[in-house]
Amino acid sequence: MSLHLTALLKCKAGQAEAAKPLLLYLVAASVREEACLQYELYQDSEDENLFIFHETWKDAESLKLHTEQPHYQKFGKEVGPLLDGPVALHKTQRLK
Repeated sequence: MSLHLTALLKCKAGQAEAAKPLLLYLVAASVREEACLQYELYQDSEDENLFIFHETWKDAESLKLHTEQPHYQKFGKEVGPLLDGPVALHKTQRLK
């Protein structure tokens, strides 16, 4: 069963532009992963410092492997200082 994840990242005031290239790098690298079914990045229309990832992975193991990838680890180290708190992760399932 596929796994859906929404991740919310809030940047410190004035850091959104610095974070954008890092966020886009993560998208470009992640969509190349075989088990990645969807990896989209959005910026909140009312709060330029809030970014939202909508991800779909083949399964939970695929998501775990994603977090172990060098590009994910690099992203975490580089974007961390720009964030205003921890990333909020929401694993979801589609209702039918």
